[in-house]
Amino acid sequence: MDVQASIASFAVVVGLLTLTPGLDTALVLRTSLLSGRGHAWAVALGIQAGTLLWGTLAGAGLAALLAASSLAYEILRWAGAAYLVWMGARMLWQSRGSGEEAAEAERPRGGRWRAFRRGLLTNLLNPKVGVFYVAMLPQFMPHDAPPAVMGTLLAGVHVCEGLLWSALLIGFTGLVRGWLRRPSVRRGIDRLTGLVVVGFGLRLAVQQS
Repeated sequence: MDVQASIASFAVVVGLLTLTPGLDTALVLRTSLLSGRGHAWAVALGIQAGTLLWGTLAGAGLAALLAASSLAYEILRWAGAAYLVWMGARMLWQSRGSGEEAAEAERPRGGRWRAFRRGLLTNLLNPKVGVFYVAMLPQFMPHDAPPAVMGTLLAGVHVCEGLLWSALLIGFTGLVRGWLRRPSVRRGIDRLTGLVVVGFGLRLAVQQS
C-alpha cells in the first residue's frame, strides 16, 4: 500500500467515525449554543489538537506503551472517567437555572483558552483514542514511510475531517440560534449534553482495556 492509498483508506474509516454521534459532537454543539462560534471553535481546535497528538505518539510508538501497560491504561482511564463525570455533572447542575444563567456560567475566566483546554483534555484523557490509533495505524502504514511522520500525516487527515464536521455543526447552530436560545430549549440541551457526557464517563469507567 502506497502513501496515497493509505491516506484515502484511512480517510474513509475516520470519516465514518467522525460522523458517528458522540462526545465531541455534543460538546461542540453545546458550546456553540451557549457561548457562540468563537468558544465552539476553541473547543473543536482543542479536540483536534488532542487527535493530532495521539496520532503522532502512536506513529512514534510511544502510545503503544499505553496499550501494553495495563497500569498506564487504568490510570488514564480513571482520570478520563472522573473528568467526564465531573464535567457532565457540572452541566446538569447549571441547567437548574435559567438559560441566561447557564450561558453566563459557560463564559468562565480564561475565555477561549479555557474552552480549548476543555476540548484538549476531553480527548487526551480518553485512552480509547490512543488505543484506536495504536490498533489502526499499522494497517495504514506503508513499509517505506517514517512511522512518526506517517502517523502525524494520517492524524492530520482525521483532524481535517473533524474540523469540517465542526464547521457544519457550528453553522447549523447559527441558523437555528433564535429558536435554540429559548431558555427552556437551552436547559433541555444542557441536561441532555450533561447526561451524554456523564454516560461516556461511566462507560469509560466500566469498560476494560
